[in-house]
Amino acid sequence: MDDLEFELGLPQEPESDTCSVFSSASAKKAKLPLPNIPMLNTTRFESGFHESTRLCLERIREAMLHHRWEEAAEEMVYFLQILEDTTKGQEVHQKEVIWRMGIEILHHHPDSKLEDYNNIYERIKHSGVKQYLQRCLEHSFHLLLVGHIQEAKNILSVAESWRHGKETAVQSKSVKLIQAYRSLLDYMIWCEKKEACSSRDFGNIEEHQSMHNYFRQASVNLKEIFKNPGVWDPFILGYIEMLEFYEDYEEAKRLLNDYAYDNAFPPNPNAHVYLYQYLKRHNHPAKNLIQVLKILHSLVPSHALMTEYCSLLLESGKTTKALAVTLDMLDYACWRNDVNTWKTLKSIIERLQSEEGWEVAVSEGMSGRRDWWPALHFTKVHAAHDERENPELRRIKAPLAKILCPDLTLRYCQEGGAT
Repeated sequence: MDDLEFELGLPQEPESDTCSVFSSASAKKAKLPLPNIPMLNTTRFESGFHESTRLCLERIREAMLHHRWEEAAEEMVYFLQILEDTTKGQEVHQKEVIWRMGIEILHHHPDSKLEDYNNIYERIKHSGVKQYLQRCLEHSFHLLLVGHIQEAKNILSVAESWRHGKETAVQSKSVKLIQAYRSLLDYMIWCEKKEACSSRDFGNIEEHQSMHNYFRQASVNLKEIFKNPGVWDPFILGYIEMLEFYEDYEEAKRLLNDYAYDNAFPPNPNAHVYLYQYLKRHNHPAKNLIQVLKILHSLVPSHALMTEYCSLLLESGKTTKALAVTLDMLDYACWRNDVNTWKTLKSIIERLQSEEGWEVAVSEGMSGRRDWWPALHFTKVHAAHDERENPELRRIKAPLAKILCPDLTLRYCQEGGAT
């Protein structure tokens, strides 16, 4: 809030004794400390227009700091005159600050209406072209939050067709985002129509046709959007759901494979999660599931799906690999007190013990961990905590500690955790 005058480019002056009277009086009334900014003096560099907007800004700031939202709203009406300021280089800052203050005031004002939000968004959008697309996107977000999906889509549809010379090329990334979110709203409307059709015994042909039209509108844009490398998680999930509904399984699988494995896209653990969930949903072989989870393990060793990865490895007879994955999970604090993970580790070691040379496999798994695992899992403090909070966990960990660190005398394994 203290930087508003700077962002708006309003003239600022050094502090002086001649201007401290008003500021001191205001500070005495204020419940919150305010910066000592001169409010009455003008300089030869400040026009009457700038002086009035500066004073108005100070009143808005004080009202907002003290949550006097009705007063701030009244002052804001007069402050909008700053949009008429033609000072070069200040237009974008002025609109940004007006937008931020205006939305904040409306958010807290007890009598604010949707029309008030629409008015300020429209005023800012049509006061220039440099921020037009960004403000359209934000306007649609607000409408979406209050449940006006169709109105939000209409805003984005207008913005999607917006053209303004060179500015169109400059804001090409914003255009792609608008196309993506417009398609996401098509998906949301499609979901509503799908639910409406399923709630009846027999949906009529017109309803199904309308639903399919929204699918086609969304798919046209999304196919193009997914050609651009990026993180498109919410968009791809909606598109996959629609493809599955219309039984286009090959296209869904191709899209998820590209999203996960195309090197042009940034590394994204979610892409592998979505592919795994799709393959599992459609009963693909365990070999394919393991391949996907193997890559996810390399990206996020502590991911919740690693429990399923261990189960698949054990079912496939890859006990040593399952040991490595489980130990990797227990490297992270989020799994430290998870009984099921320790139970999995126990069952893996019991299975290994039936094989020749199992000590070597465990030793290799613990290689590089012996120096710090005792401090992470097997101290006196851990013993006391586990005995108090989860005795079952203590009973599982104590024998494992001796197997994992056979050359060390661990306090965890001693009776009651005593020294």
